[in-house]
Amino acid sequence: MGWWGRILLLVALLVIGLLGTALYTEFRMADAGSLSALGEGEGVYLIVGSDSRANLPPDLGNFGDFPGARADVIMLAQVAGDRRQLLSIPRDLKVEVPGEGTEKINAAYSFGGPNLITETVALSTGIRANHYLEIDFAGFAAIVDALGGIELDFPFPARDLNSGLLVEVAGTHTVNGAAALAYARSRQYEELRDGEWVGESVAGDLARTGRQRHVLLQIMRKASSPTGLLRSPLVMLAAASHLKSDAGTTVFDLAQLGWGMATSSETDSATLPVQVSNEGGVSYVVAVPPSDEVLTAFLNRQPLPS
Repeated sequence: MGWWGRILLLVALLVIGLLGTALYTEFRMADAGSLSALGEGEGVYLIVGSDSRANLPPDLGNFGDFPGARADVIMLAQVAGDRRQLLSIPRDLKVEVPGEGTEKINAAYSFGGPNLITETVALSTGIRANHYLEIDFAGFAAIVDALGGIELDFPFPARDLNSGLLVEVAGTHTVNGAAALAYARSRQYEELRDGEWVGESVAGDLARTGRQRHVLLQIMRKASSPTGLLRSPLVMLAAASHLKSDAGTTVFDLAQLGWGMATSSETDSATLPVQVSNEGGVSYVVAVPPSDEVLTAFLNRQPLPS
């Protein structure tokens, strides 16, 4: 066999390996079923991060012993032309959950799983997702580790005593899965400025949504890099048992979304505009007027207002 024959054989083996890994990943992904709350068509993903503590490896830190699972991350994502768009929905947003009354939006997941959180997001935002994707804490960290870590920039030393985040030196750091998770989960984020630990001026949960989107974009950028592409089989294998999607979404759909997100030249990244509201001893956040402009822009695939 000549050199060209050997090269073609190697390419064929690589393609077969990738296809085999993709099929294995799809086989292992949990099925959320046929969600009646999803809209027809393609393009808009509802991404939910579950805070399930089940099967968490001990090296991820202490997450407490909480039964069940809640929606810790709620995010709408789409590729609009040459723009990647990520819109975070604060988990404490005050909404009407069908059949349950006035609740925080993340309670919809606890009450009725993927279908009810999908329906609640659609009713409260006017945006009906076409696909559903869910990942748990362990899966998030496993993906980062399979990529060989991601780069995060810290202008100051940073910490969160609750999530376990500790960055002793300012600068750009390649962080592993546990550190990336601690950063994305941080609600009591502090920076060391002039010898004092200073908290954020923005409410912890709202600032956290920005960190979540930043980490997700860094994961996608790393995944589309030459190193990330070489590691793609490892990423798929790491994520396989931690992902849940609706019945109509395949691993190839996810690959298409990831590639579109990673290769788009413009980024729209926003949190739904809200303000804190205390009602009857319960602390919510409620949407404020600019939220209508943001939602309309996302729905029409236009640039999101600042």
